[in-house]
Amino acid sequence: MSFQFLAVERRQAVEYVTLNRPDVRNAFNAELIADLRAWADSARTAAERREIRVAVLAGAGQTFSAGADVAWMSSTVTYTEAENVRDAAAMSEMFMALDELPVPLIGRVQGAALGGGAGLAAVCDVVVAATDAVFGFTEVKLGILPAVVSPFVLAKIGVSAARELFLTGARFPAERAKEIGLVHALAPLAGLDAAVQRYVDEVLSAGPEAVAAAKGLIPAVAARGTHEASSITVPAIASRRVSPEGQEGLRAFLAKRKPSWAK
Repeated sequence: MSFQFLAVERRQAVEYVTLNRPDVRNAFNAELIADLRAWADSARTAAERREIRVAVLAGAGQTFSAGADVAWMSSTVTYTEAENVRDAAAMSEMFMALDELPVPLIGRVQGAALGGGAGLAAVCDVVVAATDAVFGFTEVKLGILPAVVSPFVLAKIGVSAARELFLTGARFPAERAKEIGLVHALAPLAGLDAAVQRYVDEVLSAGPEAVAAAKGLIPAVAARGTHEASSITVPAIASRRVSPEGQEGLRAFLAKRKPSWAK
């Protein structure tokens, strides 16, 4: 599949997808949103066929993503409310498709992740950022809202941090992003790829079915209370323990050997 504004490369079981609009700091427009949605759909299919086990999302050039493209935003100024609903719905569906990928999505963030770019970081399962990266939910500075990204961001950083950052629109450093859970690891820019690779290796050392099941478990449990969640968690672990992959993993651990998928 070819894309207008994405560069995609598959290396064995790892898919690398790169926002490829460096001339505008990888800002969103309708075409990039459509590309990301189409890639997410193709990645889901590849994952279901067991062709990929993890994906890495990056941005070309010096910036991960600066948010919305100025030219695109200028065209939306004249949109009717119904046209804006259609436009926002397309973006929402894109974020949902990325969020619901059955394989881990690792974000590689350098430069800045602003507005929708910070939203992209929120839908990544793991985010590795350069120590000098900058983040911001800057929409209120433009008189609009971080509405479409809010479900994903709230799930990551919680209500308290969202109150501070959504309402001020302030930019904040990578260290602060790590403190609130938007980022998981920091590395100097020269070591960013190596830090990402460490997470890729960790995923590849785990059972692929178990990883997919664990990713699906998180939103299911988070949406329920402790007692209600037990109706999901108890059968979930029981079924994994008796599955062929679970049996192989447990037996390999007990025998002090690597499991078959790690060879």
